[in-house]
Amino acid sequence: MPLFAKPGQRTFLSLLKEAGANVERATAGLDRLMRSWPDQPDLRGELKRLEDEGDRITRDILRQLYATSFTSIDREDLHALAAALDDVVDYAEESADILGLYGIEAPMEQAVELTGVLRDAGREVALALSGLDDLDGIAGHLETIDRLEDDGDRVSRQAIASLFEGGIDPMVVIRWKDVFERLEDAIDACEHVAHVLEGILLKQA
Repeated sequence: MPLFAKPGQRTFLSLLKEAGANVERATAGLDRLMRSWPDQPDLRGELKRLEDEGDRITRDILRQLYATSFTSIDREDLHALAAALDDVVDYAEESADILGLYGIEAPMEQAVELTGVLRDAGREVALALSGLDDLDGIAGHLETIDRLEDDGDRVSRQAIASLFEGGIDPMVVIRWKDVFERLEDAIDACEHVAHVLEGILLKQA
């Protein structure tokens, strides 16, 4: 029987799909911001709006969780899934905020590459959640997220190493290290979403 088959549980499916779409918008928005920085600083405000929307969706999921006596997915998994989705958007918004707070003048090549990885991972998260009602086709999206996380680790290591080459100003090193760490955190949160979904798949097999 498909997940969330009972009418009273369809709200979970709707909210998780909504959270996935919000992740996709936030990660794509951060990618646009990084590629255009500093020419479109107003995109930071859009990221903040999406972060607020993510908080609202998470609260709604948790309220629904505690108001429902039976769920077709373990309550712990639903809670972990909601938290990981919220984390992706939070880290994306923090990355955008740091660009402005630190007065970063122009993006580094590795930062653009990392936001591209995050954008792609966010899209795969949304696609995986869009199939959550019957679990068809989810495995391929989860494998792609795992691969993207590996790509993100590689780019992040190269980026951090580059900061300590060529006598870069220590303040620049500190600023960009913070950006890279937030981006890596966001990609890791996408992987956490994938791992929770993998666990759900195993339990439903």
